[in-house]
Amino acid sequence: MTGDIVNFNKAKKAAARHTKVKRAANNRLKYGASKPQKERAAELTKKLQAKLNAHKIETTSTSSSDDKDGPTDNT
Repeated sequence: MTGDIVNFNKAKKAAARHTKVKRAANNRLKYGASKPQKERAAELTKKLQAKLNAHKIETTSTSSSDDKDGPTDNT
């Protein structure tokens, strides 16, 4: 059995570096947007939400708003 000799300390350090690089890349995506990019994204979100709300179908309730408290006895 001839195989490569693995230094576990080096392998562990390499894995830790890889994890650190991966976390840094995720954080750059999550927190790295500039202020103009955030403002454009907010404007686009607001515009799309307004468009979605404009196309929302309004449903009417069969019961009147006066009957919410139940019947009242005015005698």
